[in-house]
This record gives sequence, structure tokens and C-alpha cells, in this order.
Amino acid sequence: MQSGILTDGFSRQRVERMGEKDWRRANAEFQEPRLSRNLALRDALAPVAERHGTSIAAVAVAWTLTWPGVSGAIVGARSPEQVDSWLSAGNTELDLRDLDEISLALNQTQAGEGPTYPAPAGERAIGPSGGAANVASSWPSA
Repeated sequence: MQSGILTDGFSRQRVERMGEKDWRRANAEFQEPRLSRNLALRDALAPVAERHGTSIAAVAVAWTLTWPGVSGAIVGARSPEQVDSWLSAGNTELDLRDLDEISLALNQTQAGEGPTYPAPAGERAIGPSGGAANVASSWPSA
């Protein structure tokens, strides 16, 4: 969930309300220009979530689970409501349209690093520039 950014309830205002001791205030992912990129990616995942009748968080976890060799995702939560928001990820089957849309969003927003499109086992994933990339390094991860 990128420490909350890839959840439905996250916002720029939430960052502004974070306590002075919240470690995320000093983290580059929660500062400009990355914050805007990450929030744009989160917003771009909303149509995929809507099509599947699930949350943005569940789409982020489901995307992680589409990668070859990934059989599970470790996701943290501070409340039962947070768990409920991504619990459907294991039953969310992303199709090629979804994967294309997520890859495009990653490339357009420039959020994260690494490949943007899962590839079948033994093949190379598509990196941000459209070239081959190592499937072992993927972000955002859940």
C-alpha cells in the first residue's frame, strides 16, 4: 500500500494532518514531487477498482499477485477496516485491459520504479521506458 498512499482514503490533506513524529512526513514518497505522482497513480487505479467492484487497495494487491513467482503479498493494517479494504484482492482477477491501464498509469505518472507490466514466467517484464526489465524489482508493492 506504499504506507497508505495506495488506499482509497488517502489524500494530500491527510499528509498535511500527519503528526510531527510521523515518519512519513520525512519520507520522499510523501513529499513533492513524488507525493503528486503517487496520488495520481492512486487516482488512476480508481476506474479499475470500480470495474471490479472493489477498492483501490485491493487492486494494488491484486496487481502485485499477478507477477510471476509471486504467490502472496504481505500487507499491513492498523484496523479491521483497513483489512476489509484489501481482503478481496485474492479474488480480484485483473485482465489484460486492467494490466494495460495500470502499466500506462505507472508510466504516465512516473510513480515508483521498476517494471510496470507483469510477464509470463521466464520472460522479461516491460520497464517504464517500454524496454525489458527484471520482473524481480516491482513497485508499488503491497
